[in-house]
Amino acid sequence: MNVVERFSKGGSKQAVWLFIALALSAAIPVLLLGGWMAYITADQERSYARQAATEALTQVAHRIEGEISREMLVAKTLANSTALDRGNLNDFYQEATRLVADRPLWETASLTKPDLEQVLNVLRPLGEPLGPVTDMDSFNAVLRARKPVLGGLGTYQPAIGKRLVALRVPVIRDGELRYVLTIGLLPDQISTILGEAGLPAGWAGTVVDAKERIVARTPDNEFASGDAKTPAVQEAIARGRSNSLRTKTSEGLDVETVHRALAGTEGWSVHVGVPVSELNAPVSRSLRLLIGGTTASLALALALGLVIAREIAQRRHLEALRSAAALLDSEKRGALAIDAAELGTWRWDLAANEFNGCNRFCMLLGLPGAASGVTKWSADEVFAAVESSHRSALSSFAATCLESGKSGSVEFSIRTQNRGEYWLRAAGRAEGQSSHRRVIHGVLADIDVLKRAETERSHLLRRLASAQEQEQRRISRELHDQVGQTVTGLSLGLTALEQGLAQGKDPNVAAEQVRWLQQLAIQIGRDIHRSASDLRPTAIDDLGLFKAIGAYVAEWQERYDIDVDMQTFGRDNLLPLDVAVVLYRIVQEGLTNVLKHAQASKVSVILEQKSGVFVLVLEDDGVGFDPDNRVRPEGGELSGLGLSSMRERVTLLGGTIAVESAPGRGSTIFVNIPLEEPNGEIDDTHSRQPC
Repeated sequence: MNVVERFSKGGSKQAVWLFIALALSAAIPVLLLGGWMAYITADQERSYARQAATEALTQVAHRIEGEISREMLVAKTLANSTALDRGNLNDFYQEATRLVADRPLWETASLTKPDLEQVLNVLRPLGEPLGPVTDMDSFNAVLRARKPVLGGLGTYQPAIGKRLVALRVPVIRDGELRYVLTIGLLPDQISTILGEAGLPAGWAGTVVDAKERIVARTPDNEFASGDAKTPAVQEAIARGRSNSLRTKTSEGLDVETVHRALAGTEGWSVHVGVPVSELNAPVSRSLRLLIGGTTASLALALALGLVIAREIAQRRHLEALRSAAALLDSEKRGALAIDAAELGTWRWDLAANEFNGCNRFCMLLGLPGAASGVTKWSADEVFAAVESSHRSALSSFAATCLESGKSGSVEFSIRTQNRGEYWLRAAGRAEGQSSHRRVIHGVLADIDVLKRAETERSHLLRRLASAQEQEQRRISRELHDQVGQTVTGLSLGLTALEQGLAQGKDPNVAAEQVRWLQQLAIQIGRDIHRSASDLRPTAIDDLGLFKAIGAYVAEWQERYDIDVDMQTFGRDNLLPLDVAVVLYRIVQEGLTNVLKHAQASKVSVILEQKSGVFVLVLEDDGVGFDPDNRVRPEGGELSGLGLSSMRERVTLLGGTIAVESAPGRGSTIFVNIPLEEPNGEIDDTHSRQPC
């Protein structure tokens, strides 16, 4: 059935109801007139009998309400038993057994925990396994309201061969609902109370629970089955509070009924039937007149209703067609938006344990039905596509959606032969009331690129933190090994000089010691300057990158006696600080690795600043290494920040780094870092600066 047909059918139903309403509206004046005439005709004869029926109904209702109130009071007293204060179920069992034996209305008494576990029933020995709880409506009502509730007529219990009425009382201790006390009342005893309530001879009485089941009835005391309903009871409930109902009892007696709700019984009512022979002798003529007038009114209302209903139905039909067309257009636009966002739509029916999804959903999960057009899969098939470690997260997501009714999402990975392992995100929401939520609607998105980028970022942050810690340890070690030892020597020299001056030492020897101490102070200054330069190469700001690296290379060459050939090309333009520092650090780390591992006799450094890119080449003629495992031939692993740290620094600037090396053939590092285009042209003149 398409959208237009559904709306057309709905419009037809509305037209029918509108027609019925119009017909009844036209018939109301006639019905009122006929009812008034019937009332005037029969009022004198019926008033006394009806008043007597009402008084009898009140007397019966009060009698039954009083009996139920007394039984409820006794049940409350039992619920307040001190045995339950102490948690002594054995004493409570004995006390409940005595009360059941003393109360004619009581058939049994039982205790049930809020989680539906029955802990005792006086019809069974204490500790014996008990069956399930019946009449869950009254049980749940006690849990919600925490007050006594009188349930309806229960199901037939083969164990005792009877039907019982459940009177439930909460057992509360310290503000906590610990048990629900259930008293099983005998319906035949309620029938006895009804029969002894003083109804006049020949009058019929019936007690009905909230679900229209007959609990007790007269004139005979034989208890009818719970599914049997006399016409009087059916019509009385159908017509609400009407007190002028003519019907027959099961004994064939014509009666009119009056009824009244029983206080404190959660919807119970008592019905009293008065014999028609005492009431309606003069009413028959009024009824014939009422029927004639009503028939004429209905005929007129029918003609008027047909005309109006047809016009309204046509208008509603046109409105339904327009609404259906607008809805279809909206659905098409929504589907187009989902396709553009590359999302897969899905529907998870937890009751049927199956998924419905579009082709994109099937493709993202790598389900075999993608090519065949299958749109329905069992939940087991979908879960099988998800990595086993993430299946519990998917189940928790569904449980949360059903419980909260709010939107939620979950990320999980799957593995296929075509793509390997990749990440997806499912977002969805369960509609409806909490007790009726069984279906979740949502979309599925491919987040593998975002997930991998997040992983790379986390890895990079850990690497940078590790590099920072290593650099701090290196600085601490250098300060301790170099500056610390020199300062110690200076301190000892000053002490010796002080002692010598105090002993009148030769001034020439003292002067020699002073000069030696001056050299130590100069050495301390150099060491501190070198450490500060390692932390922050200020020469970049003062001299530019080319000269700063040249100064560092010259000092390194002089200190370690390794020949370094440095060449620079292009203009030494002012570079962004982060680019200049990265290039300076790469040269530092490269020369450090050469010193520690390469066993090289010659090193070449090439710096070239081009239009839009800066190129750095660092080459040595050492023993080389395997770039794949970064292990030197002699077995030493690359130290310091290493090539991985160099690569991370360059990657952060959007550059590239390549390493060419082999055992016994030296190594070469190529670095390219992109630069922003300058406003003016770059001078192609290049210089050669050997070191």
